[in-house]
Amino acid sequence: MYQLSLQFSNSKEVLQHYLETVIGKPVSVILTDNSASVISIRTKNNSISVRMHWMFLNASEEVLREMAGFIKTRRGRTPLIGKFINENRTCPKKKVHSIRQTRILSQGRFFDLKEIFDSVNNEYFRGSVTSSISWGKKTPYRAVRKRTLGSYCRHTGNIRINPVLDRKYVPLYFIRFVVYHEMLHSSITEEKKEGRRSVHNSEFRKRERLFREYEKAVSWEKRHGTR
Repeated sequence: MYQLSLQFSNSKEVLQHYLETVIGKPVSVILTDNSASVISIRTKNNSISVRMHWMFLNASEEVLREMAGFIKTRRGRTPLIGKFINENRTCPKKKVHSIRQTRILSQGRFFDLKEIFDSVNNEYFRGSVTSSISWGKKTPYRAVRKRTLGSYCRHTGNIRINPVLDRKYVPLYFIRFVVYHEMLHSSITEEKKEGRRSVHNSEFRKRERLFREYEKAVSWEKRHGTR
């Protein structure tokens, strides 16, 4: 499993889509500068209108999940939202905007992920995958001993690859395999078994083996891992 935790990063459209997905109803999001009333909710027929302060464009997925639950049920405690508001109430709009607009980095020292993504997309997906891709945040080497090589965030549509792979000794076919693995996540619907998400279902495993150098890539990982 190539799972790597991600920091949630939003646009208004991504935020609205996320809320609609979790709540199960049409949601319209209106961003405001109103710091006195940072969130207000109105329901009309089967749709929900949410007015919220622009600070929530930089909220974590945990905060947004709590928000979606509150909008859906209109009850329950919201400690994460309260903490987020207190920490960001005085944050300049320019700062949040700059965080949200940070350029996605795909060019590494040895490998260009966008180039690899486009090649894999054309070869295996007929160019249908629209995800963005970037190198993840660098961490101390001792912190990446487990196989946290890549991840896909369904809410943002972003694929991130662990920069531990941006090394001269790592073969191109292995990075292509990790990118292919994460692209599969974006194109295959997740299943639920006994209430739990199944991200690597039978269809996923079957398609994963369609990668032309699958055996070679798996063999290389077993020999080298993330040393």
